[in-house]
Amino acid sequence: MLTRRRDFLAANAGRRAPMPGFVLLVRPREDGDATMRIGYTVTKKIGNAVVRNRMKRRLRTLARELLPAHGIAGADHVLIGRMGGIERDYANLKAELGKALRKVTR
Repeated sequence: MLTRRRDFLAANAGRRAPMPGFVLLVRPREDGDATMRIGYTVTKKIGNAVVRNRMKRRLRTLARELLPAHGIAGADHVLIGRMGGIERDYANLKAELGKALRKVTR
C-alpha cells in the first residue's frame, strides 16, 4: 500500500492510462522486489468526504479483483478517482480497469 507523498509523486512519472471513471498510473520500481504496491487518491473536487470515501472503496474493490491477475509485478499502481467515477456502473469501471491495465502493460 502506498502511503507516502513521494511514492505518489514518483508514480506520476510512470505510465498513465486515463479512463472516464479514473486514471491509472503505473511505475516499475526496479528495486528487485516483486510485490505490487497500490495507492488510491480522490481529490476534494470530486465531492465531500462521504463521496470521496465511497469512490475509494469502489477503487479498492476493483484493484482487489483485477490487480493480482493483471497487475505488473514490482510496480507501483495508483488509482486516481475522477468526477464521473461515482455515478458509473461497477461493471463499466471493472471493464475500464482491465482496459487500462492492458494499455500500460504494452
